[in-house]
Amino acid sequence: MAKSVRHGIPPTLELPLDRPRSAKQTFVGNSQSFQFSQELTNQLQTLSQRSGTTLYMTVLAAFGVLMHRYSRQEDIVIGSPIANRNYQEVESLIGFFVNTLALRLNLANQPSFTDLLQQVRQVTLDAYAHQDLPFSKVVEQLELDRNLSHHPVFQVMFTWQNIPDYHEELGDLSIKLLKLESVVAKFDLDVSIIKSESGLQGTFTYNTDLFDAATIERMTAHFQTLIAGIVDNFQQPIDQLPLLTTDERHQLLVKWNDTATEYPQKCIHQLFEEQVERTPDAVAVVFEEQQLTYRELNQRANQLAHYLQKLGVMPDVLVGICLERSLEMVVALLGVLKAGGAYVPLDPGYPTERISFVLQDAQVKVLVTQKSLASRLPDHTATVVCLDGDRETIASSQVAVAVEVKPDNLAYVIYTSGSTGKPKGVLIPHRNAVNLLNSIQQKPGLTADDVLLSVTTISFDIAVSEIFLPLSVGAKLVLVSQQVAADGIQLLEALNTSGATFMQPTPVTWRLLLEAGWQGSPNLKMISTGEALPRELANRLLPMGAELWNLYGPTETTIWSTACQVEEVNQGIAIGYPIVNTQAYILDPNLQPVPVGVPGELHIGGAGVARGYLDRFELTEQKFIPNPFSAVAESKLYKTGDLARFLPNGQIECLGRIDYQVKVRGFRIELGEIEETMTDCPGVKQAIAIVREDRAIDKTLVGYFVPEVGNGQVAHHQMSALRKFLKARLPDYMVPTQFMILDAMPLTPNGKIDRRALPAPDADHIQLDTEFVLPSNPTEEILATIWADVLGVEQVGIHDNFFELGGHSLLALRLFAKMEQVFGRTFPLATLFEAPTVKDLANIIDQKQSLAAGSCLVPIQPQGSKPPLFLLHARGTSVLVYRNLANYLGTEQPVYGIQPQGLNGEAEILTKLEEMAAYYIQEIKKIQPLGPYLLGGYSFGGDLALKCHDNSINKEKK
Repeated sequence: MAKSVRHGIPPTLELPLDRPRSAKQTFVGNSQSFQFSQELTNQLQTLSQRSGTTLYMTVLAAFGVLMHRYSRQEDIVIGSPIANRNYQEVESLIGFFVNTLALRLNLANQPSFTDLLQQVRQVTLDAYAHQDLPFSKVVEQLELDRNLSHHPVFQVMFTWQNIPDYHEELGDLSIKLLKLESVVAKFDLDVSIIKSESGLQGTFTYNTDLFDAATIERMTAHFQTLIAGIVDNFQQPIDQLPLLTTDERHQLLVKWNDTATEYPQKCIHQLFEEQVERTPDAVAVVFEEQQLTYRELNQRANQLAHYLQKLGVMPDVLVGICLERSLEMVVALLGVLKAGGAYVPLDPGYPTERISFVLQDAQVKVLVTQKSLASRLPDHTATVVCLDGDRETIASSQVAVAVEVKPDNLAYVIYTSGSTGKPKGVLIPHRNAVNLLNSIQQKPGLTADDVLLSVTTISFDIAVSEIFLPLSVGAKLVLVSQQVAADGIQLLEALNTSGATFMQPTPVTWRLLLEAGWQGSPNLKMISTGEALPRELANRLLPMGAELWNLYGPTETTIWSTACQVEEVNQGIAIGYPIVNTQAYILDPNLQPVPVGVPGELHIGGAGVARGYLDRFELTEQKFIPNPFSAVAESKLYKTGDLARFLPNGQIECLGRIDYQVKVRGFRIELGEIEETMTDCPGVKQAIAIVREDRAIDKTLVGYFVPEVGNGQVAHHQMSALRKFLKARLPDYMVPTQFMILDAMPLTPNGKIDRRALPAPDADHIQLDTEFVLPSNPTEEILATIWADVLGVEQVGIHDNFFELGGHSLLALRLFAKMEQVFGRTFPLATLFEAPTVKDLANIIDQKQSLAAGSCLVPIQPQGSKPPLFLLHARGTSVLVYRNLANYLGTEQPVYGIQPQGLNGEAEILTKLEEMAAYYIQEIKKIQPLGPYLLGGYSFGGDLALKCHDNSINKEKK
C-alpha cells in the first residue's frame, strides 16, 4: 500500500444517512439498478481514450466526485476489488483470489474532472503495483482505532465486472444469474458496474439500516446526471458539475419556494391604528391589575410620539428603550414608531457593559426609560425621557402625528451576539415586520378572539411578534413581569388566570411550565421558538394544548422564516416550510443547491431579509450576499450558518450550527444526535454535548445533563446507566468521555441555552461509579498526575477507571510512553485490563500484585457463564482493540485477549507461528482445561487462531 494512503487516512466517509448509524455495523441490504445508454457509454469511452485512462478509471473518478458532493469531504477512500490473477500460474486455477484495493482520492481545491482523472489513473496504477498485499495487512499497518459501527479504511465499494453475461451451457446444464431475495450489504454503499451490449449497467447495493430506497433512487439519478455533465464539459471544476436533474432543480429552487402572497404595504403602527378604528373599546393590553383599551393605548402613544418629535425623532432616527415590562413599555414602542423613529431595545436586566456598548454603538439620540432605571444607566450622550417623571410634559396632543413613515424605513434595531466578536445591530425595516405579522396571522393563526401571553424580553426579536401581532388583529395582549416569566409556578398561575390561547416562548420556558405541574390548556396554541425543539419535549407538549408549532428564523431575516405544525414526533423535529414571501435555499459552499437529504448551509431570501448590520459593512457583505436565483438585481440572501437539509416532502430539517460540526479523533461528530439520544435515556431531562479543548492534549467530548428530580437512574452511584444507554445506541466515538450533572442549564438573557457558559469538567462534577479517593503513596501520586495530564482532567482518584474517564487506545499509548519514561519499565497496553485504576497499576509497579509476566492471557471481561472466547492478537497491535467487542458481547460472555509473550521485556519474544500456537494452547488450557474452545482474531490474529485450531485443541475436543 502506498505511503500516501497510509498517512492520516480519514476514519469514515460521512454520507448523509436517513437513520443514525448504530453502535454495531449491520448488513441487511437492498439494491437499485440503473443503466447508462450506449451513446453515453461511447462518450465515456472516448473521454477515457483521450485521457489515457481506462473506462474503469473514468467511471471510478465520477463516483468519487459523487461521494465528494454528497459528503463534502475532500479526502475520500474507496474500496475496489481486483481479480489478483496477475501470475500465469493461477490464471487457470479455480478459486477465490480476489483482493481489495483501498483507493484514496484527494478532491481538494476544486480540480477539474480532467485533473482528477489523471490523479485517479496514478492512484489506481500505484494500487495495482501493490495488489499482492492482502487487505488484512493494509488494515494492520494502518493501526486504526477500530470501531464496530462501520467497515475499516473505507465504507463504500466500487466494483467493475469484466465478465460476460451468463448464458453458457455445460452439456445438458445451463447457467444463468438469479437475483437473490435477500441482499447482504457488506458496506454502507457498493456500486457495481458491468459493460453490456446496450451500455454500462450498474447496481447500487446499500445498507437499509442507513438508507431509504428513495434516497438511493435519487443518488442513481444524480450519478447519471453527473456522468452526462462530465462528458459535456470535462474541463469544469468538479464542484460545479451538474448533479440535480432538471425537475429536482425546479422543485428545490422554484416549487418549494413559491410563497408569493400580497401583504399590506404599511408600517407596524399603521396596522395598529387601523385596528383602533375597528375595535376602539376592546382591551388591548393587560399588565397585572392595569389595562388599556385600543383607544387609550393609541392616545398615550400619540402623546409620546409628539414629544419625541420635538426632541428630533424622525424616520430612521434610533431611540433607545430601557423599561421594565409594563403598559408603559408598550406605549413607548408604539410612540417611537409613530414618531417615525426606530427603537433599540435595552433589557434593564442586561449587564451594564452590554447596555453601554449598545448605547455607544447605536449612537441613540433619545433614550426612553423610567426614574428607577435612569440613575443606574451607564454614561451616555442621549436625551433622556422618563415616562413616569415626565408624564405631564409628555401629555399633550392625543391625535396622530403628522409624519411620513414608509415601509422601507427602519422599525427597530436589535443587537444579537454571534459565536465570536461583539454584539451587532440588525437593521429591520417596517416592511419586513409587516410581512412577518401577516404570515403568522394566517399560520399558526391569530384572531381578535385570542389572548396572547407575553413572556419575552423586548431585546429578543420574538417580542416583536408577541406585542404587535395581537395589537394588529384586535386580540388581547397580556404581559407578565420578568420575575413571573422566570418562575414556573407564577407563570403557570398567569397562564391559567389570563385565559391565554396563544403563547410563543423558548423551550426553556415550556419546561418551566411542565416542571411546575402544568396539566395542559386545551385551547392553547403552543409555539416553540428561539432554539431547537427537542424531541422529548415535543412529545410532552403535544397532548397539552390545541396545537404545537415549531418556528425557526434568525434575527437577520425578521424573527421567523419557516413554520412547522408538529403533529407527530419521529426521528427529529422539522422546522417546516418557508413562510409567505420567503425563500429557503440549502446550498453547498459554491452556492449550488444540494440534493434532497444532503446537508448544506441554509440561506434565506425574500421579504424578511434585513438591511444588514449597523455600521458593520464588511460583515454585512459577508453574511448578506447577492441572490443568484432572483431576477431582482438588489435581492439578497442571508447566510444563516445553520446546517440543514430538505426532507422528501419539502420540509426543512435543521441539523444545528455549522460551527457545531466538530471532529474528535478524526470522526465527524453530530452533537445534536448525541443530545437527542441522551434525552431519550430515562431520567435525563435536558442534555447538551460539546467538545472542549481546555487542554492542548486532546479534544474531549463532554455531555452535560439535568436529571429528572428524584430519579435514581442518573444518581452519582449509577452513572454507568447513562453511559451504557449511549453505548448501546451510538458509535463509540460519539459517546461522551466525560459527563457533568447540572442543576440547570446556563441561559442567555433571551432564554436560550448558553453553551459558552457551560463549566469545564472537574472532579466535583464528573460523575463516576466510584468514590473519589486521593493517592496514598508516591507511586499513586505520580500515576495520578500522569493520568490527569493524559486524560485532560484536573485530578484522578485511585479508584477511577481509565476508560470511564475517557481513555481509549490512542490515549493509552501516550499514558504508557510517559510511564516508561518515569518508571523505566515497559508495560504492555493490555495491562490496563488487569489494572484499569491508579491503585491497581501502582500495585503492579510496586510489585504488590503480579503482572502475570509468564502469561499471555489478558482478562478483558472474565465474568459470565458462557464458554470463554479467546481473541488472539494481530501483528503489532495490542489486544486493547478487543475492548469494544467485549462490551458488545455482554456480561455473560467471558472474553480473554491473548497478547504476544515478552511485551514487558521479561520473557523471550516468540517469532515463529508454530511456537506461538503451541504456547497459546498451553495458556488457554490453564483457563479452560476442556472444551469447547472459542477462538478468534483480527488480521494476523485470525491466522493464529486457525493455527491453534489445527494443533492440539481440536484433536481433543471442539
